[in-house]
Amino acid sequence: MSLQPEQNKKTRYTAALLVIGNEILSGRTQDKNINWVAVKLTERGITMLEVRVVPDVEARIIDSVRALSEAYDYVFTSGGIGPTHDDITAESMAKAFDAPLEKNAEAYEILERHYGKENLTSARLKMGLIPQSATLIPNPVSGAPGFIIRNVHVMAGVPKIMQAMLDHVLATLQGGAVVLSRTVTCDLPESRIAEGLAEIQNRWAEVDIGSYPHFQDGNFGVSLVLRSIHEDQLASATEEVERLVAEVLAARKSG
Repeated sequence: MSLQPEQNKKTRYTAALLVIGNEILSGRTQDKNINWVAVKLTERGITMLEVRVVPDVEARIIDSVRALSEAYDYVFTSGGIGPTHDDITAESMAKAFDAPLEKNAEAYEILERHYGKENLTSARLKMGLIPQSATLIPNPVSGAPGFIIRNVHVMAGVPKIMQAMLDHVLATLQGGAVVLSRTVTCDLPESRIAEGLAEIQNRWAEVDIGSYPHFQDGNFGVSLVLRSIHEDQLASATEEVERLVAEVLAARKSG
């Protein structure tokens, strides 16, 4: 019996990251999660198209998560699910999706096992309040779980904790075709190849071509990064870029 391809299999899944916290916006804490999430999602065949950073303000969190949830297949949040008074992410998510915030029996059991019943302060118990109908995300580092509500994955802001949570989440996500990439590096300024590069980009709509200039050893150069889910188109477009670079270099030498 031959296997038939999935009829409704998507080739592209999209995502957004919502970073929550005054400490990020004030500069007191440097975000270390954006790059990690982007790399891991790309490996899974999911393209991150937007990142927003918002303060610990309920209305801003609610407005942002609603908009992102509508626009993308997956939304990930980091920050604001701890025990302090300014950790308001869980409450904001509950309000964003009209889901009552309630004591989650499984979350309370996890907290009790992690901290010990005698050490469950009211602040720690706050981390067991989860929007109704949400699914928990395990936290092997510090116990307090994250949660999933609709297509939103709510995780901690501390990098080690967020990364451990994301490792669990990734295995549950539906991904599309993995984005492949190739890089062509040369010691030419962008201006010398800009016109030819634009023509190549116009011919290959399914290949994204990025130009990243650098300055090294007193010389200007550029790295041209080509990305696509179509290996054959990526290879052909890369050949054209390499040919363009060779032609411009040859012209420079002869001139």
